[in-house]
This record gives sequence, structure tokens and C-alpha cells, in this order.
Amino acid sequence: MTDIAGINGQKLVEYLPTALIRWYPFEKGRRALLLGEDDALGVVLRNDFQMDLVVAGIEQSGEVEGSFDYVLLIGSLEHATNPVKVLMKLQKLLVRDGVLLLGLNNRLGVRYFCGDRDLYTNESFDGVENYRRGKSSSGRMYARNEIEAMLSAAGWSRWKFYSVLPNLAEPVFLFADGQLPKEDMANRLFTNYHYPPSVFLQEESLYGTLADNGLFHRMANAFLIECSLTGEFADALYVTSSVERGKENAMMTVIHDDGTVSKQVIYPEGKDRLKCLVEHMETLQQRGVPVVEGHLEDDGHYVMPYIESVTGQVYLKNLLLKDKAAFLQVMDDFRDAILASSPIHRGEFIDARGEKGETDLFDEAFLDMVPLNSFYLDGKFVFFDQEFSEPNYPVNVVLTRMIATLYAGNSELHQILPADELYERYGLLAEKQRWLEMEWAFLRKLRQEDILREYHRQVRRDDDIMQANRRRMNYPARDYRKLFFDIFQDADTKKLILFGSGRYAHEFMNLYRVRYPVYAIVDNNEAAWGKEIHGVQIQPPAILEKMQPGECKVLVCIKDFLPVMEQLESLRVDDYSIFNPGKSYVVPRAPMVANAEVSLKQEKKKYHIGYVAGVFDLFHIGHLNLLRRAKEQCDYLIVGVVSDRQVREGKKVEPFVPFEERLEMVRACRYVDEAHEIPFEHPDTNMAWKLYHFDVQFSGSDYEHDSVWLKKKAWLEERGSTMVFFPYTQSTSSTKLKKLITERLI
Repeated sequence: MTDIAGINGQKLVEYLPTALIRWYPFEKGRRALLLGEDDALGVVLRNDFQMDLVVAGIEQSGEVEGSFDYVLLIGSLEHATNPVKVLMKLQKLLVRDGVLLLGLNNRLGVRYFCGDRDLYTNESFDGVENYRRGKSSSGRMYARNEIEAMLSAAGWSRWKFYSVLPNLAEPVFLFADGQLPKEDMANRLFTNYHYPPSVFLQEESLYGTLADNGLFHRMANAFLIECSLTGEFADALYVTSSVERGKENAMMTVIHDDGTVSKQVIYPEGKDRLKCLVEHMETLQQRGVPVVEGHLEDDGHYVMPYIESVTGQVYLKNLLLKDKAAFLQVMDDFRDAILASSPIHRGEFIDARGEKGETDLFDEAFLDMVPLNSFYLDGKFVFFDQEFSEPNYPVNVVLTRMIATLYAGNSELHQILPADELYERYGLLAEKQRWLEMEWAFLRKLRQEDILREYHRQVRRDDDIMQANRRRMNYPARDYRKLFFDIFQDADTKKLILFGSGRYAHEFMNLYRVRYPVYAIVDNNEAAWGKEIHGVQIQPPAILEKMQPGECKVLVCIKDFLPVMEQLESLRVDDYSIFNPGKSYVVPRAPMVANAEVSLKQEKKKYHIGYVAGVFDLFHIGHLNLLRRAKEQCDYLIVGVVSDRQVREGKKVEPFVPFEERLEMVRACRYVDEAHEIPFEHPDTNMAWKLYHFDVQFSGSDYEHDSVWLKKKAWLEERGSTMVFFPYTQSTSSTKLKKLITERLI
């Protein structure tokens, strides 16, 4: 079999499209024609199915001679000058019981209604408009009725359509005609795009509505069409694949029309995973946990019966939408099923940060005991696909996965029952972040997120950009920029007032109050009046009526900002913007002044904006060397100084020099352009980058091989920044100075 997974990300990406045909019941050793490039599909046909393979370009199809058992055109017919002529020729090349497999993009695919650019014109909505402005010379897409018309015109009369999601480049789901998802695609589907920055809708959330209105298949992003001369077709109704998981974990699941479901490995190394599945299901059954029974067959396939029911995920979601009390009771039942899956003992564990802890541990934790991998039958949850287990694993991580998977992609559930209420119900809230990090570590490894990081960066949308695209449609360009981007315009010359006293206002005060002092906070909630946030009193909005035109700048710190905008307009307040704590803003900074001592002939520095964070207690030569080296590599240096509280609670020591004095000493350094307090609530690298948009963060070399800091560096590099480590001055350090002072040697 093909041995490619796990080598590197690029190689794995090349083989993602092969999921489109790996499940197909090809007869090995037959003769096949592949029209298009001799790529990964060709490798799979030759190696996995031992085909006698001929490869030709689409425009050379008329020159091909001989007869074939299979002909494949995957993403190729779109390039044909005369597709009907090509389809006619291919029919003649097939043996009497031959099969033609067509993979085609759909010009009415839902991805294009969400804003993705056309694959061939690189413009949005060209395919949707049927290329009325002209098609690209490289090709065009067709809608389903056009494909059927071409097949009929070419003499074909028997075909079977499969809808492909998310697309031909990564075909994870295939649904035969008439088959609809019985699970919430918002939880399962990772969408990808030709041009993610233009997307303005959350595609995965649309599939339920499309299915309910008979549009699911017509608006699929792509199709696999099986054309048979005899009228016999593969018995698949629904196919899922996980090629991206690599050698040991890649699987295909096929629901057959005989009422069975089969799981098969993609690579030989996955055989052990199927054996684990069998063992796990038997273990769970012995412990009284209901499971869908299955067995391994001689061909290595794991077979189980098809259950005609929605998943536990869908059942729980619908129940919460109808009856919150009943939902909580059933969630308790799910929790109890998880707790019954394994004996529990007290012990030590190591979390995703490498830190030790003590908690309740499963002897053997089944990490996929989540609503998505269950059915709700006769008043109880019945589990399937329990492939993964870990010994001595925290109970709380599995319970956290139960909640996290339920709420993933379901923002409406939070409005009825915030997820934190469930985390608190099951004793998870205090260390929720720790458990979530461990859950994500499991998923990241399983999905090979690190290997596929660059690919995902190129094809997956950024939700902040998506929301910005959507909002931009509601406003003229100038108003939009003022409302959502240039929110600090005039904030330093007018009285700054925050509208709202909830989480958004607290986040603003945590991050920006030092740079932009807040004059007042207003709120419509009378119960909040008179309270304070960082020393600023919350007042009624009536104070806005007393402001003179142009006297104040209002930042709306409320998620549902539209009613507040209307209220501000009625109060004749016209200078306001919208603050979003999840967004990073470019904060205006002082212009750089040329240093007279610096020669104009000096070479351009490697970085423009640099950032350094530190305590800078007992400011000494080591600090000076760090700042000098940093300034030597960047035009503009920003320094974050740790507050007394952060030193006290983070390092468990008391700083010798008070924060205000440390900050002023750093600001006075000739190499520093700006210095600010590091927000206590957000002290990490990601928030610093969102605040300052620096090109590089400089740090000491003692963190150079630290896994946590290497993750910070990787996070920065995903955003076009980086991290540089400098060696410390060995002769002097704050620790050594403090020791000398303590010992009264100086």
C-alpha cells in the first residue's frame, strides 16, 4: 500500500485528495485510464489497487487507444474545451462493464455563496453568475443540471451522484443522493477555501438549513459521479475518511446499502488501531457501557450494524433547545456513562504545559466518549468508534471533552445555557483552561495540526476576518473603518467614555487604561450605577446629554452593539466606535525621531518594531545589554514591564524596586522608544502582539529550548512575527544582586 503519511506536511497534503477514491470497490489488477496529472491519485491506483494505469492529459483524451475497466477524471473535465465530446470518447474506451468516475467542482457550491473566490477566474461569484462576465481560459465549473445534461448529450444514461465535502482538495465526506447528515456538520466539518480572506459566512452552520430545504445536494461544493454502462453501482450511501491523520490513525468509514457499516484502514500501520477498537468496545461492554457491537472480518474490515438514529450530539442539542431541565438530567446520564467506563484512582499527571498535578485518574480513559460518537436509544447513550485510550489519564479531561465537543460550532447553545455553567456543574470550572489544553493536545496530535499548520493557514478562514467581512457589508467604507478599526482615533484628545460595564469594558480597562485614561463608564443597567472598574465609576447614560459637541469619544463595549448605536444617535453622540476584546488593534504610536548620532549610511535594520518583556528589578548592565542588542536589530523598541502584583503572584517574591520606578527607569533608557505596564490579566505573548503588532520579540537564551516558549515562537511566526533569544550577561543578574543585598555584602 502507499506509504506516504507522516513524512512531512507537504507530502501529506498531496495525498488528501485521494480520499475521494480510496473507499471505492475497485477490482485489483484491472486496467485504468487517469485523465489529468500523474499525481497522488496515480500512485494510489498503481500501488494500492495494482492497476495497469495509463495517464493522459484531458486534451489528449481523443488520442488514447485501447479499452479500460475504469476511467477517472478528477477535477479535469472543467479544463476541457468540449466536455461532451470528451465524455462521448470515454464511453467508447470502456469495456462492457466499465465504470467512469468523474470528480467535478460545483459552480453553485455553498462555499461560493459564503464568499470564496472562483477556482478559475479568482473572482467571487463568477461561477454563481454562470460566468456572464466571461470565463477563464484555464477552465470553468458546472452546476449539477449542466453536468447531467452533458452526460445525457454524450450518450450516458446511468449515473450516481455523491456530494463531496468540503471539496475535491480534501474530500472528507461523501453523501450519495438522498442521504443527508444525521449529525451536526458544524461539529464535524472543517471547511477550507481557495481564498479564505474573502469568506464572510460560516459555511458549516448552513448545512442543516440546506438539508431541511432540499438544497443539500444541489449546493454541494463538489461531486463524485459514478457512471456505469451496466447500471450497477457501488453500494456506498455515506463515506467519511481521515487521510490527514497519518499512518497509524487514518481510517475510512463506509455506510452500505445492506444496513452495515465498515471501517477500514488506509495504511498497513492502522491495523493495530482496529484491534484496539475491538478490544475497547469489548471492555466497555463488560463494564456495562452500552456500545454498538461489531467484529473484524477476514479482509481486515471492522463491521457493525447501521443505526437509524441521530447522534447523541444532535439529540442533546435539540433537547437543550426545548427543555433545559431535561437536558441537564440527560447530560448527567452521559457523565455517569463516562465515569462507568473505567476504574478511577487518585494520582499524579503531567499536563499540556509539562506541569505536574494530582487529580482523579481513569485506569484507562476512553478519550472519544463524546456525544458525537454516540446514539441516544431507548433512554440511554450507545457508544461507537472508541478507538483511542490513555492509561492513568485525568477524568476531568474526558468530562471536559464531553462539553467542549457539544458546544463546538453551536453558538446558540451558549445563549440558553453558557458552557461555563456545565463546567461548574461537573467541577471543572476552576481549572477549565488546564483541561481544555490537554484536550487540545490530544486533538492536535491526532489531527497532525503541527505538520499541517502551513496548509491550514492557507486554506482555513480566520473567523475574525470573516466577521469583519460580514460587518463591512453594512456600512460605507469610511464609516466601517471608523467604527471597527480606527477605534482610538481622537481617543487621546477627547474625553474617553466606555458604554457598557461588562466583560468587554473590563477587558478594555485591563489592556488600555494606562495608555488611554477613561473619563467615565456608562451603562443602561441601574444596578451597576455607582460601582467602579479600576477606580472609574459607572454612571447613567444621561451624562452624555451634558457633553458638548465634539467633547467626548465613546467606545461601545457591548457584544450586541446595534441598540447602543441607535441610543447614541438619539443622544446626538456622533463620535463612537465599537470595541471587541477578541480583535487586535493598531494603536497609534509616537513618530520615530532620527538619532543625530546614527549615520544615514547605516544599514537597514532586520526588524521594524521589536518587543521585550521583563521585570527589570534592580536595573543593571544585563538589562542594558538586552535592550541595546534589541535596539540594534529593530527601528522601534517597545518594552513591557511586569507589575508588582504579577511579580508577587507569578514569581512568589516581592520586587525590590516598585513598579512605577522600574517603569520610569526603563523609559529613560536611550534604547527604548515606549515602555508600558504588562496587563496583569493578559501577560502573555499573544496579547502583547495584539496590542503592539511587533515584528519580533526578544528574550533571554534561558528560554531558547523551553517548549512553552517555542510554542510562543511558533504562534508568532504564524502571524508573520518571530522570537529571537539573546544570551544573558553572566556576570550580573537581578537574582545575584538580590542575594548580595540579602546577605548584606553590599
